[in-house]
Amino acid sequence: MELEEELTLYRQRITTDSYPMSISEIANLYRDGEMDIHPEFQRIFRWTGAQRTKLIESILLGIPLPSIFVAQNEDGIWDVVDGVQRLSTIFQFMGILRDEDGDLMDPLICQAGPFLSSLEGVSYDRSEHASSHLSRAQQLDFKRARVDVKIIKRESDNRAKYDLFQRLNSFGSLATPQELRNCLLVSLSKKHFDWLQEISSMDAFKNVLNLPDRLINEQYHLELALRFVSLRNLPEEKISAIGNIGEFLSSEILSIIEFSDEKLKEEREAFRECFALLSDALGSDALRKWNPNSERSEGAFSSSAFEVLALGLGHFMPSGSFTSAHVIAARKTLWADEKFAPGHATGVRADQRMKRTIPFGRLLFAA
Repeated sequence: MELEEELTLYRQRITTDSYPMSISEIANLYRDGEMDIHPEFQRIFRWTGAQRTKLIESILLGIPLPSIFVAQNEDGIWDVVDGVQRLSTIFQFMGILRDEDGDLMDPLICQAGPFLSSLEGVSYDRSEHASSHLSRAQQLDFKRARVDVKIIKRESDNRAKYDLFQRLNSFGSLATPQELRNCLLVSLSKKHFDWLQEISSMDAFKNVLNLPDRLINEQYHLELALRFVSLRNLPEEKISAIGNIGEFLSSEILSIIEFSDEKLKEEREAFRECFALLSDALGSDALRKWNPNSERSEGAFSSSAFEVLALGLGHFMPSGSFTSAHVIAARKTLWADEKFAPGHATGVRADQRMKRTIPFGRLLFAA
């Protein structure tokens, strides 16, 4: 296909518009429910007080802000694709930001800014926790500051929105790749995001993973839940072609949002049964390395154990009939195999490792 033909094809997939808006106009859209910044994102993003203050300072100084990107959904509501941190900060400063339960959050009180040290303790309006607030003239200047808004119209398809979201957010603005996937999934289908969160919060799953708080805070448990759902029934020839696991998981978001209610129910049951059995059989040691010589579990969470035991068992769920004895025997077989002995596969790239681990796990439980 020639370049011009490709340009014509892909331009048809995404329709955009653009115009500047005042902060006051944007705030009114948010108040009226015509703009969704997704309260879920407020837990995902972790801007510091200094970062938020710097943004408020920039607006007060008249420094232009980067464009805000929004995607128009089927109801005409604007879903924020890029700019969640900035808008959340602005709305919290103005005292209109609401949490996931719809309750107003405490207004933002600034720290000393890099240029405006007198911002220390300043709020937008009167606040019992602030030492001072903006004057009426300063409030008006703030509300009249303009932001360029790029609008992805509802005629655009989900693949185009996905591509744009990933391009805009893949340059370090998010702490982890899974946070990007969470935001993408929320933007495309909140129902499916809530489903992924629900299964990843199951007690048996968290017990089996036995992850430190740091990895939980970075949403690694959601990534592992996504890996389970995406990989447990993936055909073997496709396992060999996965390539970069991060890019594979991100692309799988588009498949997840196509799951029907019946498919979600089936996947949830497979997930529940698999990790309930692993938890009953081996508890928090299930996915740690097993030393056959000392007959003790060693180290922290093992990706190899997850791919062999969890994905191997999960491949036959929810209809598989296994017992704790099957799981215990499978773990012993795994770590007795010289290809997987502790320390043997250190440093192997994920996609190369999975070519061996996932088929091996399916064979273990098929026997």
